[in-house]
Amino acid sequence: MAKRSSLSKGLAVAFVALTLSAIGGMITMVTMFKIQMNGINATAFPDTTTPSPTPPPIMRLPKTLVPELYEISLQTYFYSRIIEEVNVTSPNQSTLFTGNVTIHFNTVQKTDLIYLHCRNLDVTHPRLFNKDYNIGIKVKSMTQYHNQSEFLVIQLEEYLQAKMNFSLFLSFEGQMSTYLESLYVSTYTEAYPYRDYEVNSDMQRYAVATHLKPTQARTLFPCFDEPELKAVFKLTLIHRAGTTALGNSDKEASNLIGEWKNTRFSPTQKMSTYLFGFTLSEFKSTTSPLSRVTVKTYARPEAILAGHARYAANISGKILQFYENRFEINYQPIKLDQVALPDLVSTTMENWGLITYQEASLLYQEGMSSLLHKEEVATVIAHGLAHHWFGNLVTMGWWNDVWLNEGLATYMSYFAVEHVEPGFKIKDVAVMKDLHEALKQDALTTSRPLTVTQGDIQTPSEVKEMFDTITYSKGAMLLRMLAGFVGETAFDLGVKTYLKAFRGATAETEDLWQHIEAARSVKNSFTVPRVMKPWTEQQGYPVININTTSGEIVQKHFLFNGSVTSSYWWYIPIRFMRGDSEPSSIWLEVPGPVKKEEFISTKNWVLANTDCLGFYRVNYNLENWQHLLQQLENNPDRIPLMNRGQLIDDAFNLARANQLHVTVALNFTSFLRNEREFIPWESAVRNLEYFFMMFDRSQVYGLMQEYLRSQVTDLYEFFANDTMASVVPKTHSLQHSQILAIKVACSNGLPECMEMVDTKFGDWIYNDTNNIHVNLRSTIYCQALALGGQMEWNFAWEKFLSSSDSSEKDQLRHALSCTRQTWLLNRLLEYSLDPDKIRLTDVASVVNDVAENPAGQALAWNFIRAHWDYVSQGDPVWLIEAVTRRFSTKFEVEELQRFAEQYDLGPTVR
Repeated sequence: MAKRSSLSKGLAVAFVALTLSAIGGMITMVTMFKIQMNGINATAFPDTTTPSPTPPPIMRLPKTLVPELYEISLQTYFYSRIIEEVNVTSPNQSTLFTGNVTIHFNTVQKTDLIYLHCRNLDVTHPRLFNKDYNIGIKVKSMTQYHNQSEFLVIQLEEYLQAKMNFSLFLSFEGQMSTYLESLYVSTYTEAYPYRDYEVNSDMQRYAVATHLKPTQARTLFPCFDEPELKAVFKLTLIHRAGTTALGNSDKEASNLIGEWKNTRFSPTQKMSTYLFGFTLSEFKSTTSPLSRVTVKTYARPEAILAGHARYAANISGKILQFYENRFEINYQPIKLDQVALPDLVSTTMENWGLITYQEASLLYQEGMSSLLHKEEVATVIAHGLAHHWFGNLVTMGWWNDVWLNEGLATYMSYFAVEHVEPGFKIKDVAVMKDLHEALKQDALTTSRPLTVTQGDIQTPSEVKEMFDTITYSKGAMLLRMLAGFVGETAFDLGVKTYLKAFRGATAETEDLWQHIEAARSVKNSFTVPRVMKPWTEQQGYPVININTTSGEIVQKHFLFNGSVTSSYWWYIPIRFMRGDSEPSSIWLEVPGPVKKEEFISTKNWVLANTDCLGFYRVNYNLENWQHLLQQLENNPDRIPLMNRGQLIDDAFNLARANQLHVTVALNFTSFLRNEREFIPWESAVRNLEYFFMMFDRSQVYGLMQEYLRSQVTDLYEFFANDTMASVVPKTHSLQHSQILAIKVACSNGLPECMEMVDTKFGDWIYNDTNNIHVNLRSTIYCQALALGGQMEWNFAWEKFLSSSDSSEKDQLRHALSCTRQTWLLNRLLEYSLDPDKIRLTDVASVVNDVAENPAGQALAWNFIRAHWDYVSQGDPVWLIEAVTRRFSTKFEVEELQRFAEQYDLGPTVR
């Protein structure tokens, strides 16, 4: 006990000396960028005989035409399998696709110009037909613009009159994308034992899928590619025999013509272009036990035969029924297909009636997947299915309100998972993850409001930037705060009436607020629109400073960079409790300072933001911090579990912003030696990791490791016997704690942990028997390679190459980045450039994992600069953040700025 106390004080002194300079540099560094393209490069298509028309001054489509129906015929030429035969010329893979589209639309205003979106397509043979008079209309010219408007402009010989109906026919051809977007080819290996013919070797297979969100539909066919312009889609696919076509709707007809198969789909619901989608593959399926809607889950044949899709199939129908009951609106299509794709740039894509997933996020492999992996599968499915109501049925009018899709889907997924898997108790863990991530991102000076003006989001690159932590996590947390002060009953009723009022149409943020306000039974001056306006239209959030001696309370915009001033303030619902009373609520409706008698307490503690319902931080006078710490030391259960984690998070982040002495933050980790719950431990370790990143190249690092090692010893020993016996706790919370204990203990040099890892991984190497529990594999693999050398790394690499189990491959791929040998980390990065070794969809994860390793950060930074065109194909902004998270010096910032200039990246700081 005495040793721990003196060590904490010594560590605090060292932190104070080094934190001020390092944090200041970190806060102001550039870590995210906006890709900007300037200028117009208009290229005319063949038969263009007149000067190209001038594009409108903005990047949005004119409001002159409204689409009603797309009739699309599309032919792909790819092969799902290429079998090499002796003395026979085998076909080469083809990425070509051709097709035509007939767009039925009506005119809102008189015009002689048709504006569509189109990118990377050769478009020919435009034919326009007046459906009201059964006459053709001559096309004068057709021009495609290669600036960020991505317009295809058709100049007509005469004006189209308002309130009339027309159809436009266009032929097109293009190439499938190599960037896992638009229409692309995904590869996988079909293992020999699972095939229905005798060829004694594994075979390469190919599948085709679409990913059109947010602005990729225009790369597949010319269209009105804005979410507000909904239409019906009728699709006909011509594809090679032997492949199965899946689309948004059910199949109307399918027939064979030689080596080709013609599949025609029924008309879809009226929907936005980004929700259009199809797949072509040899995948097999398993059906969910749901009678009203046919729900099928597709995956590689061997995965289906091995039962890896069974868990997803079992819970999908239950989640769908949960949403139907909660919102009192049934799922609209008569079928739902879920497809596990080996390659997908995002975790999931909610195409209407055809949801695609990253394979590792949908499949659960008994005996190979961690028991905790079920949490990810359930959460991903719950999020994807929630989009049927939030995004598909009711769509945001423009991408500036995309949080109406993503924030609501994130928030509702908590309840869906809680319903189908109550034993997971996942809601608290998921909420804290989203809350902490959103609070961290939103404390940067370059954060943004949740909703921005439409004029600020125009180009495809600006649209893509809206899919960030603010949209997903902050959006969900503000909804949770809103439900807290209006009540769950009123909130749910408001959401139901919102969905019913705008079903099949588009909505804006204000529409949701109005419906929730109308559902409230108790009216007061704190109306939903009034309260929520500053929360959604201002960036950031407040820190509430409470003095429990005087009762004075004041709010201030919380920023890591203390040199920036702000006049923002919010209407804040504060739920609080005292050591001698139960929770109650008040409002802070002014910037302050104001005095609240409820907060006066000189002998007992006051805890604000009970259960972390509010999206803000809380700072106290030193006496109250000490009272809270004493309570945590003596009887932590008196403090709600979520607040035990939040007190740590607030203290460390306030210290990071120089609003609280770092000693206070460190002291709030002392009670952890007796803590077994995951949330407080996760909060402490995550926050300490920030300091580790800042100081892992300094003399303080050894002291930090010693302190954390002393704190985690009791937690590790609590699980030690079970860990050695490869036994895991029954509850998910304790399973998380066990994994965390191994990670922290081994990475900070606890001898017992290192011996355990060496023994277990050694048994696998020398006895060829892997007795490590599936829950513990990822962590033990990682620690074993961190402690080992070339032999352990080579062993893991060979196991990675030979494994056909996606879960095992993910665990091994991550472990390979844990080695402390820089030359092995460099080898891993070089291997990531070869898609036969590491899939393109996993490259960003490999770079991120290497950058998280103190030995690999510089390697990762140099690597992405040398291979930017290849590695940035997924999410370049996230990749920049990953490799620069340790930057804290002027030289490093200058390097980043030079890199930004080299690739014309804008100075968007995150």
